[in-house]
Formats: sequence, C-alpha cells, structure tokens
Amino acid sequence: MSEAAERATATFVAEHGAEPDSVWSAPGRVNLIGEHTDYNDGYVFPFALPHRTAVAARRRTDGKLSVTSLDSDGSPQRGGTVPIDELTPGALTGWAGYPAGVTWVLRKAGIQLPGADLVIAGDVPTGAGLSSSAALECATALVLLDTADRPADGPEGPELAEIAHWTCRAENDFVGAPTGLLDQTASLRCRAAHALFFDVRSGETEQVPFDAAGSGLEILVIDTRVNHSHSESGYGDRRNGCEEATALLGVPALRDITAAELDGALNGLPERLRPLVRHVVTENGRVLETLDRLRNGALTEVGELLTASHASLRDDYRVSCPELDLAVETALDAGALGARMTGGGFGGSAIALVPSREREHTERAITEAFERNGSAAPRLFTAVPSTGAAREPRS
Repeated sequence: MSEAAERATATFVAEHGAEPDSVWSAPGRVNLIGEHTDYNDGYVFPFALPHRTAVAARRRTDGKLSVTSLDSDGSPQRGGTVPIDELTPGALTGWAGYPAGVTWVLRKAGIQLPGADLVIAGDVPTGAGLSSSAALECATALVLLDTADRPADGPEGPELAEIAHWTCRAENDFVGAPTGLLDQTASLRCRAAHALFFDVRSGETEQVPFDAAGSGLEILVIDTRVNHSHSESGYGDRRNGCEEATALLGVPALRDITAAELDGALNGLPERLRPLVRHVVTENGRVLETLDRLRNGALTEVGELLTASHASLRDDYRVSCPELDLAVETALDAGALGARMTGGGFGGSAIALVPSREREHTERAITEAFERNGSAAPRLFTAVPSTGAAREPRS
C-alpha cells in the first residue's frame, strides 16, 4: 500500500469509525514534451510521477457525498456533505470541487451512485504544474465506480479512455478550468519505466521505454513554487485563440496544419494569432521527433528538443514566467542537455535532462540562482517514470 493510501485509510478510520470499502490512488505527471497540443487534437508525451493522491471510500445508502481531505500538516479538512442529486457547478468550491465535479459527471453519464464517504490524502505538489488535480479526479472516479458496483478493473467497468473524458469534463464544466485530456490520460494510463506517447485525436497510445538512469541521465524537476491556476490564468485565452485560428483556417484542428503548410497558414491569420499557431504546429513536430529518437534509444539527443519547446512556449505561446526562464537557463548553463517548462505555464515547474554526475552541481546552481534573484527556494527532485492509477491493496 502506498504511503498516501495508508494515510487516507488511517484518516478514514478516524473520521468514520470503520475501514473503507476500497482505496484507489493515481499519480501526478510530468509532460516530457507536447505542451498545449492536447486541446488541439495533437500529440503529447507524459510520464507518471511516483507522487500519488489516494482516495478511500465507503458506500452510503442515502445518496449523499461527504468529502474530507488530509492537509499537509496532517489535520483533516472537511469539505462538507451534500446530496448527489443536488450537485451543480459551484455547490462545492476549492479542493472539494474536484471530487464533487467527478461525482456530478458520473451521475450525468448514467452511473447510479448510492452515495459515498471519501477521504483524500496525497503528496502530489499542488500548483506546480504536475497535475495534482487530475490525480485527485482520477482516483475519485475510480473509487466511486467501486461504490456503484462498476469497478474499472472489473468486467462491467468503463474503459480508461471514457474515464479520462469524464474526469476532464469535471475539470472543464464543474471546476471551470479549460484543460485538455493530457493530464487525466497520463494519470490513468502511464506505466512504470515508460513514457506515454498519446495521439489525442485517435486515442492511440504507445508505451515507450524510458530509462534515463540506464543512459546515465536524470529528469530533474524544478518546482519554482510560483503558483498557477488554469481557471484564473491566461490558459483559456490561449485555447480560445487556437479555436479562433482553427475556424479562420477552415481546418478541424491546428494539428491538421503541416510544417510545410505553416508559413502559408500564418499569412492568412491576424498577427495576434500567428504565434499560437506556430507553437502548436512546431510542438507537434517536436513530439514526433522525440518519439522517433526514443524508439531508437537516443535519449541523449532529446535535450535539444526540450530546449526548443521552452523557447516556443516562452516566445510564441507566452506562458512562461521569469522563474521558469531562470530555472531553464541556469540548468542549461550548469550542463543540462535540455530543459523546458512543463505543464500549463504561468508558474509551476520546469524539467531538465541532466547527466547523473552533474545533478548535484545543477541543483546547487539553480538554488543559488533563485536566492540571488530573491525568489523562494525551489523544490528539486528527480522524476522516475512510475505506474498509473491503481487499486490499493488492503493493509
């Protein structure tokens, strides 16, 4: 049983006086490359983190949902109890809005929910661009399906692709964050020691072996501790801009613009939309090139693509921030083979492909650079591709 699941179970017993019926956990994720391409029907390339969010649940019979979350200091935060058939967007806000939103979507999808007590615990950093919200949503959906006798790992359970769509809808329509399918798909479908190539349009996936340590490398995550919020940021503006450009170009999605067609497409757009389109088209190309290099075992050659991705996100998509740029520039100066911001942007985390022998030197250089800049000390850790969502064993 994972550490997050142990804490969720212990808190459930303390809160409700009984063991939970089941516990599911789901991981956060790092997106190796492929940013802001998912809602443009493009390609993404995430892998799961070892950091997880666990949700313990026990079935109720009164049609009500209660939610409790374990705070970072170990104290329970009670999000309230509400009849499931009265859930509407805004009924529960803050962290409680995520499990409430998943419950709302499952009910609308025809899943008969009897009611449930939920207790949540986890260690996925929040506000760091590492998909803490998707981890919570996916674990919640999986454990609620248990209460409805539709377990995802059973013969009557829905497909993971369908669960990904449901949980994405919870974030879009209930919480109000206009995200794409990247985060939920990664949390549900990633495997240990692999990165997940995902074609959003077709739904096709490929588990690509990703052994950085075997190549003498590490993926260093640099959490800048600059909080971001998709629902309050310019994320929606970028997405709306992409949709406007798609309509003007007369294509189903920006993914349909090839590299050869890019210059002609840009000439037919208002100046304000051109950088958005340029980023999406070139980023899709970088994802496909990364896939080709990883298939051929050329992990060391991926670094330049990561760095090019960051430049595009910074200059064309304009979703970086000074702290992310500082993290990337410092990592490169310290010897990283490549580095980029990861996640939606406007804060959060960067990643760097670092030779293992240079990791401590790189970490020190980044910490000192942030101190000189007067910024909060970053959180640094090595990301190891880990397993996706799973039912936790009984303690």
